Amino acid sequence: QVQLVESGGGLVQAGGSLRVSCAASGSIFSINAMGWYRQAPGKQRELVASINSVGRTNYADSVKGRFTISRDNAKNTVALQMNSLKPEDTAVYYCNAAAVLTTALKLNDYWGRGTQVTVSS
Repeated sequence: QVQLVESGGGLVQAGGSLRVSCAASGSIFSINAMGWYRQAPGKQRELVASINSVGRTNYADSVKGRFTISRDNAKNTVALQMNSLKPEDTAVYYCNAAAVLTTALKLNDYWGRGTQVTVSS
């Protein structure tokens, strides 16, 4: 099993910055893509940003230019630097990883429990 633990969420004023991080642990053979999703109250979970094993990134249009995703393959961590935050960025942010366990050849998705990000106006 792979465990993903998010950290760094909190309350920030509009226009401010916040950095959320995620650490993966467990019987990991390899991690392919990693990403951040978010879910606001009453809304569907959406992809915020993702990054593959060689550093290729993908961003939602709503955050492009403001957010930056990065990863440290050696440490099995991924981070999301969020700048110029807006109230509409308020959501629970979830870490995601597509990983292969040491006990199997199968690639599976794993999820963290989420961290709350609240942007006040």
